[in-house]
Order: sequence, then C-alpha cells, then structure tokens
Amino acid sequence: MNRMRIWVFIVSWMFVAVLKGQTSHRWLREGDEQYEKKQLPDSENAYRKSLAKRNTSQGHYNLGNTLYKQNRYEEALAHYRSALKDAKEDYQKSQAYHNLGNAYFRTQQLDKSIEAYKNALRINSNDSETKINLALAQKLKKQQEQKQQQQNKDQNKDQNQNQNQQNQQNQQQQQQNQQQQNQQQQSQNQQNQQQQNPQQAQAPKNLNRKEAENLLNIMEQEERKVQGKLKRMPGQRRNEKDW
Repeated sequence: MNRMRIWVFIVSWMFVAVLKGQTSHRWLREGDEQYEKKQLPDSENAYRKSLAKRNTSQGHYNLGNTLYKQNRYEEALAHYRSALKDAKEDYQKSQAYHNLGNAYFRTQQLDKSIEAYKNALRINSNDSETKINLALAQKLKKQQEQKQQQQNKDQNKDQNQNQNQQNQQNQQQQQQNQQQQNQQQQSQNQQNQQQQNPQQAQAPKNLNRKEAENLLNIMEQEERKVQGKLKRMPGQRRNEKDW
C-alpha cells in the first residue's frame, strides 16, 4: 500500500512538471510571435510568464533581446548573464556572449564588451559579425585612450603655463618691492644727510651759467645795499684831545 502511494506521488509530480514545462514553452512561443510582430511590451510580458513557470536559458536570452530592443540595456545585461549560466550548447553560449558584448558596448563598458566578444569568438571563431563588433569596440577604446592622453597633455600644458605666469608675477612683484625698498633707503639717506649738513643741503646744486650769473647779481645787489646803509649811518664824533 505504501509503495503504491509513493508511486502515485512520483507520477503526479512528473505530470505537474510536464504541465509546467508545456505552459512555459507555450508562453515562450507566444513571446516569439509578439517579438516577430515587434510588439515588444507584449513579447516581454510573455517571456516573463514563461520564466515564472520555468527558468530556462532560452527564456532569459529572448527576454534580454526584447529589453535590448527597448533600449533597456542594463536589464538586458542581467538576463544575458542568466542565459549564460544555464546554457548547455556552445551556439547558445556564443550568441549570449555576442549579445552581452553589444549591451556592454551600449552602456560604454568597452573593456567588458571586448572581453565578451572575445569569449564568443573562443567558442565560434568563424562568427564574422562578432569579429566586426570586436574591431569596432577596440577602435573606439583606442580613440578614447588617445583623447584622454591629449586631455591630460593639454591639462599639464595649462598647468605649466599658469605656473610660469605665476612665477613671472612673483618675480615682478619682488622687483617692485626691491625698487620701493631702494627708493625708501635713498630717501632716508638724503634726509639723514640734510640733518647732518643743513647749510650744504640748502645750497643750490648743478646751477647752469645763467642761474649762476643771476645768483651772483643778486649777491652783488645785496652787498651794495649793505654798503649803502653803512654810508648813510651818522658818523661817530671823534673826541679831540685837549692839548
């Protein structure tokens, strides 16, 4: 009796599994039909129902393609990776790696894109489309590296120019400060000299001939004025001796 129950249970479980498999496959075919009609939202919905019934590599792969067509590349990446985990045939792995490389390329992850294409070619070295995509990804990566190198070079050049300009400004400022210090020192020396020799400091310097003649005439006029005043002064009476 117990053996009969166990056998019935096993048969029932197998029947449910087969039924689920058939349901999953039915939704998978429905998704393919909608995909061919370019009804992407309906296709996505069918593939998700298929995966809910049974987790298959084909379901993840097809759903990844539907999401890719809708420009939802990050979501597509997740399903391509799931497809690779469950893939058993080489052609499935090669196609999954190819589309994985395309999704990485669209998200500007060029290193991962290149590696995915290489993995696809390791499995199927005759895939010309993968070869073309790999060459394109490598070319774009090289261009980006050259652009980055040029940007770094320009940045270093700008930094050097700014540094040179700053050095020139500092040098000019130092020269101005030195000139100011020299002028202040010279002015201080002149003040000290004037304090030590006030008469000499008041004496005119570097007179030309005309200025010297005018100065001489003024001095002569002043001298005559003094002499004139002396002549007009009353003379002193001379005391005569009483002989």
